[in-house]
Amino acid sequence: MALPNAYAKYNNSKILTASPAELTLMLYDGAIKFCNIAIMGIEQNDMNKTHTNIRKVERIIEEFRSTLDRKYAVAEDFDRVYVYLLQRLLQANIKKDKVILEEVNMHLRSMRDNWKEVMRINKEKHRA
Repeated sequence: MALPNAYAKYNNSKILTASPAELTLMLYDGAIKFCNIAIMGIEQNDMNKTHTNIRKVERIIEEFRSTLDRKYAVAEDFDRVYVYLLQRLLQANIKKDKVILEEVNMHLRSMRDNWKEVMRINKEKHRA
């Protein structure tokens, strides 16, 4: 019992000490993980697992939407992508469609990878 508790404390500490950029990366990673679990749910014919994990992905995307800084024009572009992903997730949940979830996951991975690149470039700028 001590190991799970230590792991939970470590994870909590990691979140509490993370920068906003690192938290965003963690959210992308979480959305990808939950999307993968939803896909596994379809493969295992476990519709409850699928639904639960699609809802987790939706909540993360809703969080991304709610934190967009609308004073920047690019926020509208991100919002359109997030709305599209939410629509696709709704369709995937209704149809229990693995192909749609794989498409959403592809977009999430692309966005996460771009975010990691932005973080890397920012880190290099601050070193110089």
